Order: sequence, then C-alpha cells, then structure tokens
Amino acid sequence: MSRPELEVADIFRHHGDAYREDNAGHLSLDQLKVIGAVRSCRTAALGGHVERCAGCGHSRIAYNSCRNRHCPKCQAGAAHEWLDARQADLLPVEYFHIVFTLPALVGSIAYQNKATVYAILFESAAETLRTIAADKKHLGASIGMTAVLHTWGQTLTHHPHVHCIVPGGGLSPDGASWMSCKPGYFLPERVLSRLFRRLFLTRLKAAHRASRLRFSGDLERLAAPKAFAALLAPLRRVEWVVYAKRPFAGPGQVLAYLSRYTHRVAISNRRLLALDNGRVSFAWKDYACGGALKRMTLDVHEFIRRFLLHVLPGGFQRIRHYGFLANGHRKAKVALILRLLHAAPKAAAIAAVKAEPPPERTQAKAPLCPCCGGAMVIIEILPGPRRRYRRLDSS
Repeated sequence: MSRPELEVADIFRHHGDAYREDNAGHLSLDQLKVIGAVRSCRTAALGGHVERCAGCGHSRIAYNSCRNRHCPKCQAGAAHEWLDARQADLLPVEYFHIVFTLPALVGSIAYQNKATVYAILFESAAETLRTIAADKKHLGASIGMTAVLHTWGQTLTHHPHVHCIVPGGGLSPDGASWMSCKPGYFLPERVLSRLFRRLFLTRLKAAHRASRLRFSGDLERLAAPKAFAALLAPLRRVEWVVYAKRPFAGPGQVLAYLSRYTHRVAISNRRLLALDNGRVSFAWKDYACGGALKRMTLDVHEFIRRFLLHVLPGGFQRIRHYGFLANGHRKAKVALILRLLHAAPKAAAIAAVKAEPPPERTQAKAPLCPCCGGAMVIIEILPGPRRRYRRLDSS
C-alpha cells in the first residue's frame, strides 16, 4: 500500500514546535511524548537498518517505528498482532455491537479526569450488560464481551464512548449449558440506557466524594459538592445514548471488524487532504446526512489541539475483556463453551481475516525486493537514540 501524501507526522514536524511554544505549561507529558514519537516515526531519528536484495542487489533504508499507540502508522501492525491472540476466542454464534456514549456535560469532566472517568465508563458499561443479561426476564445467562474505548467523533471533537462486542448468548447459571439469545436481538436498549445512567452517575458521585476528581478552569467550581450535585441532577432525567448496531453477519465479520477497529487512532493519515497556509483539511463522514463524505478545514493549531485531546494517560488500557472473556479464565471458559456448542473456531473465518490487507501497513513482515521480488537481507544496522547512563562509583 502506497504512503499517503500527507501524514499527521508531517503536520507535527512543520508545526509541532510552534504549538508546544504557544501552549507551554498546558500540555501533559503524555501529549508531549506523542508529538515527539509521531514526528520521529520511521525517520533516521529512531535508527533502522539497510536492506539489500540477495538477487539483484537493490538496497534501501528502513527506519524504525515509534510504536506509540497514538501513531497512525504503527497501529495497523499492532492490531494484527493483537488479532492473532483473539482468533482462538472466536465462537460460532451471532455477535452484537453495542455502544455506550457519555453526555457532553460528563465529557468535559472526563477530559480533566481521563483515567478515573474512562475507567468508570468501562465498568458501568460492562456491569450494565452483565446485569441485564443475567436477568431471567431477558437472557438469564453469564455473558462475555470485549470493550474498546474511543474518545473522538469524526471531526476530532471529544466524544467518549465504548464499543462492546458481545457474543449472542452466555453460560447458564450452573455453567452446564449455552443459552442463546433471540436471533437478531440481544438486549433492550432503553433498559440498558437507564441502568447505565444510574451505574455511571453513582460511581461518578462516589469518585467525587473520595476526592478522586480534579477540576480546573471553567470547571473549578465543581470541586464544591453542591455545584457538582447541581450538574448531575438534570443528567438523571435525560436519556443516555446506548444503541445496538446491526448484528454481525458471522464470526468472520467480527474478526475483520476487530482487526480494523481496536487499534484505531483519532484520525488516519488517509483522511488527510491538504496542509496549506497553516490550515489542515481532512475528510469526515456526516452521519446526520446518511454518512455523506465531507471536507473540514481547521487552523493547524486547532487540528493539533483536537488530535491531542485523545491522548490517553500512560498505561491506561483501552481494550478490556469481561465475563467469560476476562483474561483470568478466558481460555478455560471458551474451551467449555466450544464443547457445549459441539464446535470449534471456524478456520474459514480466520483465513478470511488473515487474507484482508491491514490498513496503512507500509512495511511487510518479510520484505521483498520491489525490483525482482527477491528476499531483502539486512546488511547494516543504523543506530537510534541511546539513553545515557551515569556510571556510579562503587567506592
């Protein structure tokens, strides 16, 4: 796949220094690291190696990746590595896609308290699905799910929401049978929405009481309990957005979706259209108009600000597994379910995903010569950045 003419890295290289100077003291260490990593990705600054074709002698330089999870160039490879580990978890059942979204008022609190509020979002969404699914009026089973955090909308605004991919059924209370949901239908959206609202607000209020929330700027007044309670009051009376997308056509489609979706960043390089006179233009889908493709142009500093809105705190996990897919017992539970279903992972579905080309993957695992197709052999290592160590005198 050819390299896009314009990349986020180009924007950071041309305008990153000026943006950092204009916002000195207002950028987190994580945001500064992202700017540095993305602009250096696959450049001489990170080192690399020289390859030569064993057949025709053609040579080229390959620079190292930054491997930052916010870099548009690095995430496709990471997605495929992650997907390899998920193939064994595939069940031959219908899969559902359910999205839990935070209201705009809560989104502003989330931005100033990312680790705390995003964790509450994960926990509340997962408990909502497990609680309603366990109710005998609905499914009466113990379910599993994979949840992925996205914090952006199509125009890069702050829009925190969790995508939950859920197999259509679960284990019976005694663990002796598999209980399938109704074909094409998982759980009622309105019931999910109201429980999600209650669970999230209860946890958010508890975090405030425990002084785990910090406020600054326009939100500083929310540190006072009365002001915080006044903000939450109207949120208890409005409907929160929880919606179920159409179920996947089959397990193979689930894997194909996950391979593209789990490691997505706020904007891909292929959506960028132009960088002219200090303004960035990019394509976006207007879902209010049926997904019509439109063009948006922003001042370059506003574009960088929006991109950096979505930098997660260091170490924060944006892909989580719950229920019978939780890491502690997933292997044993999936094996049990496959026995109960008298099935095994569908080899055809797995092969279909492996055959699909990864988005924005510009460097193959086994590089071939672009001239003759022969094997490229590494003949020289180019040094990258080295940490300086101070030698301590033992005397």
